[in-house]
Amino acid sequence: MASRSSNRLVVPEAKEALNQFKLEAAKEVGTPLTNGYNGDLTSRQNGSVGGQMVKKMVEDYENRIK
Repeated sequence: MASRSSNRLVVPEAKEALNQFKLEAAKEVGTPLTNGYNGDLTSRQNGSVGGQMVKKMVEDYENRIK
């Protein structure tokens, strides 16, 4: 049975921008993320990319409300 992802973009046109953001975050934390297959990366590496993305989003929000 094929799994269905519940991760749906609210604005589908933003997909490319989100992918670029993810690649930039990966570069900042030193994770060799690519546009293709990344199944050889560890959970820790993938988690560091997600954590960096959240950190940057929070910083951006804090700068906007000042």
